[in-house]
Amino acid sequence: MNLFYNKNGVGDVLMVTIDPATENLEYAYQNDITIIKSESNIVGFNIFNASKYVQIEGSGNIKIQEKHISSIQDLLEKNNINYKLEVDLSPKFVVGYVTEKTKHPDADKLSVCQVDVDNGTLQIVCGAPNIDQGQKVVVAKVGAVMPSGMLIKDAELRGVPSTGMICSMKELDLEGAPKEKGIMVLDDSYTVGTPFFEDER
Repeated sequence: MNLFYNKNGVGDVLMVTIDPATENLEYAYQNDITIIKSESNIVGFNIFNASKYVQIEGSGNIKIQEKHISSIQDLLEKNNINYKLEVDLSPKFVVGYVTEKTKHPDADKLSVCQVDVDNGTLQIVCGAPNIDQGQKVVVAKVGAVMPSGMLIKDAELRGVPSTGMICSMKELDLEGAPKEKGIMVLDDSYTVGTPFFEDER
């Protein structure tokens, strides 16, 4: 689930994205809630007069907290909308360790990496020229929202499943990002599995 709020640009509307579907959308209305469906599945909600129902700080992509989930779930129930929010609040940008790197079977410039994130291993297809086995890297897990606004989803790149993304400094919008392409390689002081950003700790 992702939350977006921009009172100055859009108005007092909280956009709740469950699934970033963009095709065959249908809309139903229940008081201050617009229910968004795709192929009969609920993929999101727009909550109007949002500040009456949910305590929101900031603008743009809102970091989801337990209080947001509770308030939105309460609002859905009061409007007889039968939907249970299931939200993973674990950090989405974590330190990973590349345990294995192999050549993509169908793309010369892609590598298939096995990346340890402490509580499991993710298979991530990476196109960075400097990716290598034995590196500590920043991993954007599924559900992460990049500074560009892109949502990280499970994907398949040239026939190979990929879960998450190994990030560059530019993709993380960090100061001093080099112009040349390449992922950000961390030094040994970083601990595998820990959040990369302070506000996710």
